Parts: sequence; structure tokens; C-alpha cells
Amino acid sequence: MAEPATLVLDTFAILAYLQGESNGARVREMLQSGRRNVYMSLINVGEVLYITERKQGLQQAQDALALLRQLPIEVLPADEQTVFAAAHIKANYTVSYADSFAIAAAQRVGGTVITGDPEFSAVEAIVSIEWLPTKE
Repeated sequence: MAEPATLVLDTFAILAYLQGESNGARVREMLQSGRRNVYMSLINVGEVLYITERKQGLQQAQDALALLRQLPIEVLPADEQTVFAAAHIKANYTVSYADSFAIAAAQRVGGTVITGDPEFSAVEAIVSIEWLPTKE
């Protein structure tokens, strides 16, 4: 299978990477490969931060943000067009609102969503998905 040219990381994928989980190894490979077309929605960055702070505390969330800023990921803004696209996705598919931003981002840049979140199976008809392996 050919490597997708453009990737969009969802919250699940970046948390797997940041937490050193076995299914985050694929994300680590992508980020260390030197590729330049890796994106993430600002809304998903916010989701990573609140989940990290809730589970591990404010300092860990701040550390996660500092690390994210060093990674070769272009963070896409939540501008009006993106918010409307995400709202349309959320209205029509059983995904979380934050996930709808990852989907909208992938549609915007013509990319493949990298995730292990089973919720994304609902949108396989409208966006390309690369599934991370199940945790061991």
C-alpha cells in the first residue's frame, strides 16, 4: 500500500504518540520520516490539552503543548469555513464535534486521517482513514 502524501492526525493518534503507547509507534514513524505534509486541527490540539490536563495535570498539558510545537505538524486554524464544514459533518455523522474538525481538516487538505478511534468508521465514505494498530 502506498504511503498517503498528506496526513491529518486526530486526537487519538497524537495522544498515543505523546503517551508512548504501542499504537503510537506508527505516528512516531510518520513524524520522524521528515515528511512535511502532516496537519492537525487547532480544535484537536485543544482536545489533547484538556484530556492531558484532566488526566495528568496542568504541567503535563503545558509540556505536551511545548512538544507539539516542536513537531513537524502544521496546525490548521478553526476559521469560519472550517467551523461550518465541521458542523455539517457533526450534523450528518455519529462522530464527536472535535473529530468532525479532524475530518474537515482532512477534506480541506486532501489528506488521510490517522486514527485508532472506532468512531471514524462512520465517515469512511467521505474521508480516507489509516487505522492505527490496536494497542497490545
